[in-house]
Amino acid sequence: MGFAARTTTIVAALLATTACATAQSAPVERAAPAAAQAAASTGTVPIQPAQPAWAARDAEMDRFLDELIGKMTLEEKVGQLTLLTSDWESTGPTMRDSYQEDIRAGKVGNIFNAYTAGYTRDLQKLAVENTRLKIPLMFGYDVIHGHRTIFPISLGEAASWDMEAVEKSARVSAQEASAEGIHWTFSPMVDIARDARWGRISEGAGEDVYLGSRVAKARVEGYQGDDLAATDTVLATVKHFVGYGAAQAGRDYHTVDISERTLRDVYLPPFKAAIDAGVGSIMTAFNEYDGVPASGSKYLLTDVLRDQWGFDGFVVTDYTSINEMVAHGYAKDLEQAGEQALDAGVDMDLQGAVFLEHLGDSIAKGRVTMDQVDTATRRVLEMKYRLGLFEDPYRYADEARQEATLYKPEFLEAARDVARKSMVLLKNEGDTLPIVAGAQSIALIGPLADSKPDMIGSWAAAGDRQTRPVTVLEGLKARAGRGVRVEYAKGASYEFADASKTDGFAEALEVANRSDVIVAVMGEKWDMTGEAASRTSLDLPGNQQALLERLVATGKPVVLVMMSGRPNSIIWAEENVSAILHAWYPGTQGGHAVADVLFGDYNPSGKLPVTFPVNVGQAPIYYDMKNTGRPIELGAPGAKYVSRYLNTPNAPLYRFGYGLSYTDFAYSPVSLSAPSMGAGGSITASATITNTGKRAGAEVAQLYVRDLVGSVTRPVQELKGFEKVMLQPGESRTVTFTLRPEDLAFTRQDMSHGWEPGEFRLWIAPSSGADASTPVTFTITE
Repeated sequence: MGFAARTTTIVAALLATTACATAQSAPVERAAPAAAQAAASTGTVPIQPAQPAWAARDAEMDRFLDELIGKMTLEEKVGQLTLLTSDWESTGPTMRDSYQEDIRAGKVGNIFNAYTAGYTRDLQKLAVENTRLKIPLMFGYDVIHGHRTIFPISLGEAASWDMEAVEKSARVSAQEASAEGIHWTFSPMVDIARDARWGRISEGAGEDVYLGSRVAKARVEGYQGDDLAATDTVLATVKHFVGYGAAQAGRDYHTVDISERTLRDVYLPPFKAAIDAGVGSIMTAFNEYDGVPASGSKYLLTDVLRDQWGFDGFVVTDYTSINEMVAHGYAKDLEQAGEQALDAGVDMDLQGAVFLEHLGDSIAKGRVTMDQVDTATRRVLEMKYRLGLFEDPYRYADEARQEATLYKPEFLEAARDVARKSMVLLKNEGDTLPIVAGAQSIALIGPLADSKPDMIGSWAAAGDRQTRPVTVLEGLKARAGRGVRVEYAKGASYEFADASKTDGFAEALEVANRSDVIVAVMGEKWDMTGEAASRTSLDLPGNQQALLERLVATGKPVVLVMMSGRPNSIIWAEENVSAILHAWYPGTQGGHAVADVLFGDYNPSGKLPVTFPVNVGQAPIYYDMKNTGRPIELGAPGAKYVSRYLNTPNAPLYRFGYGLSYTDFAYSPVSLSAPSMGAGGSITASATITNTGKRAGAEVAQLYVRDLVGSVTRPVQELKGFEKVMLQPGESRTVTFTLRPEDLAFTRQDMSHGWEPGEFRLWIAPSSGADASTPVTFTITE
């Protein structure tokens, strides 16, 4: 988490480097500071991770916790390691009697799914006014992309490539959540996801390590702010540690089997970025890594997380994941599973009650130690202290602040602004968009065009699905103005069973035929993405595709507004529809934001954070793949013995980083400050971006690099920087990126982490793809 570790060390062998077998790619070590060299000679290197000011060591806190832990019984300590649910999600603000008794007995120290100032105050009283030591409860909740005011889904926010917007979303979420008594959010999810079949791709930042790391940092800083003790911030949780996004076949909770090199280079970096940003807690993943369930992996939770990275916060499991180690076949029973989890480095058991029911027996049998329990207890209590709960357990339970905070006008405006920034214009043939002023009638068709529940997507926390969301129909009617007729017909259904039905088609076509332009709002129902929502088809569900084809056949211009939480296979639409705008699930103010973009009040600037496949057979597909010994480029057209499909091109439908605008941008050739750099040096790469169109617009200039030869094979491209620039018509601006050798580090053949000398290609381009612009070449010397 960024706290200065008290006793954290790293095994020198994990950092030590040896010569690579390939001389031309031999790793070059930068000189370590003298203190580090001295420490390395003794076998350990102390870690001092970056930390926010609020996380600095506090002698008064340490004395307080020493005294408190010294007074606690084993049962009270185990209570601090236990997290159980309120029944809010099913029965409202209630708590089952057995849990209330456990709280009064000091057996439960943390509750999730409880919110509102009044309800959390009542629960807090159970602990503070009834237990022997009056230790306050900590309240957690899934505040993922908004609390009451809902922002675009996380994947949509990442499509903005705007870190200020991402941080703002988390900041507003923290303000609303904390006003309702919540101390702690189970966010951000930073799992790299490259398989669109996996439903939880909607919760993260997509497929790229660099973009995902930037988003992770922004979200942590947005939630936790500058001072965790401030009552308008919440403790963040980075999840799911680690590799969850690599579930085989894109099936949720399924097995993960990745190499250690892939783990280090792809899946771990966003977690490290969150820790460097000061994140206070980490949630384990459901999956296994290298045959060991994540909640029982000492390698992940101790060797990597604490010894290598210096994380000093607490580790919480995902929902019942300790229990699930029995089903994995890793533990013979729950008692053993609890022992394995505590020994691995788990501090808190979410909902499984394994620690609560079995840890006492494990202590009595000598299978875990009291020191282990004390260490975990201290980590949890430290966060309660830093949140200010020991000073005032009711400081977050302020009903006046709650009333004044929720749905503030500035929060709603922020949600609208982030939604606009998240939208990606995928096609705009013949400048179909924005809708011209001469359009007197608009046909609005589709199952998502006037559906409030769908606007806010999955994991919408305490968001109101029934009354608050602004639908696209409401947004268009509010914007269209006098003299413009907006007619709506649902037309189709996204339900899977409706693929062959034409119910509603006649009404939709009648409305379409008497309109100047057709806006079809289609995609997936809100719960078709998210947890436990994997799909084996990426096509438009239900009978939407059939209706879309009929709408295009009218000869009227058709604008497809896509709403979904994953990349979809919309090749037919790309080939036949006039314009396509991807709006994800845009949130509480989504209808207004869609209208802003369709009418040209806002020029779309989003770029895809994930590759869109032509069809599901290409999944998983991502831009920074490795090359093959028989790449398709080496073969003649139609060559058989190259890496290709018989019936589908290798290229995706839309590339990572792709997105259009209502204006045009031109990129100058890239210029480098020098042709090479060595250890301790740097190179700057520059290009001039010019708005050659007639509208002001923002462009995301993206820096990509390829390491041509390495001690292990390297990706065909890697994102290493980006900058979003706003340009007026005719305006030019030069973007400049600085690269150092360490920016090009990776896990080398000997498993050390560092850079290697050699030749590199570099692009500054509007999207990924080797042909997106002309590359330049530079070298790193020894």
